[in-house]
Amino acid sequence: MRSSIARRAAVFGSAALLLLGPVTASAQADPVEPEVSDQAAALPVELIDAIQRDLALSPDQYLEHAELGQKLAEFAKIARIQFPDAFAGTWLDDAGNAIVGVADGADEDAAVAAAQGAGFQVKDVAQSESSLQAQLKTLDGWLDTQPPAVADLVRGVTIDIVNNGLVLRADNAGGLQLPDFLQGARVVQSPATAAPQPSTDLAPIAEVMPADALLGGDAYGSLGGGIGLRCSLGFNGTDNSGGPVNITAGHCDPNLAAAGTADASEAFALATGGTGPRVGTFAKTSLDIHDYAIIRADAGAAHRFENNGVRVPGAAPLAITGTADPVVGAPVCKSGLTTGYTCGVVKAVGQTVTVGERTLADSFSTSMCALQGDSGGTIVTGTQALGISSASNVGQYPVCQVADVVTFVLGESPELFATPINAILAENPGLRVRTS
Repeated sequence: MRSSIARRAAVFGSAALLLLGPVTASAQADPVEPEVSDQAAALPVELIDAIQRDLALSPDQYLEHAELGQKLAEFAKIARIQFPDAFAGTWLDDAGNAIVGVADGADEDAAVAAAQGAGFQVKDVAQSESSLQAQLKTLDGWLDTQPPAVADLVRGVTIDIVNNGLVLRADNAGGLQLPDFLQGARVVQSPATAAPQPSTDLAPIAEVMPADALLGGDAYGSLGGGIGLRCSLGFNGTDNSGGPVNITAGHCDPNLAAAGTADASEAFALATGGTGPRVGTFAKTSLDIHDYAIIRADAGAAHRFENNGVRVPGAAPLAITGTADPVVGAPVCKSGLTTGYTCGVVKAVGQTVTVGERTLADSFSTSMCALQGDSGGTIVTGTQALGISSASNVGQYPVCQVADVVTFVLGESPELFATPINAILAENPGLRVRTS
């Protein structure tokens, strides 16, 4: 069963290359000179506090690093096509420097020249990205030969871009004996779901809905199949007919099989003291591969979703200006009903990992704390939408301070897994995130 994980990772990696289309931009770009002061002035104070607390960055530095990450993402799309034998990935280092990995290959000199011409630093590494992708296929073949007791230990696999190797996630890292060709791979603990909060008191009331808007990060309740859950709203958007929607997590739908039907789960705004009237229903839910749900607003509540804001519940909003792709080392911040804003960096991209009985593919992981109730909330880089909170390795703890201590003792750190917003949009033609 688990042997399909590496295969899915390889397939998603190959598909990414095919979807890039013709190269229309030159890799010889001007040196990067971000200009972000105007944006920094518009960041809400709660987000600034989280950036300074968790990242030790000023607002300007946070935005500069986020912008550099997206420039690296654009460069990578071109480099994978133009320099397949030498290109070995892109990332931001701890100091915020933009790095391009280059391996020995026929197009090495051209790759180095392009990276340096774009204003990036070059790091020599042993293996190209295509070579590491080939190792994923080899791993898949090896897992196919293993008994279930061994193969089922592997819960995920990804390329470690910074360390130029593979990372395997396992339920019992100590019980996995790797073959010789994988002796250099790191083995780490697999994640658990960043679960919604169960609720037994979710029911509509007949009072008139308050007029104030609903934003990404605000609390909502879902009710379906006799089960109630508390989650965080994701990004507001519009569907292919222009109707208002919210993009949140699929595992926040308690009756996912009924999504889009008359029996679909219902969504309710939550406020201090109880549950408000219904604001929408789950129009589409995906749990395996990509974890997301699309809540279609009811006609009477449509105006509440017609904004592009993200916030700590009840606070001033961050205006979303576009969408972005995850880049290792890029700064990220999430909002959610339980922990508010927390910030970190992207740790891995293009990741396939098993969470419970479901598989997340093409996901990314971050060094952020998320707890029960944060599920479905927004992840941003700079002022751009990046992903939807899906799974965490510390979701069971009561507060992030406890999670920090426990994971430190275990030699780990909090980690939040997410579904890229651009993957969700690509899977749903016509779906858009609201932007300013």
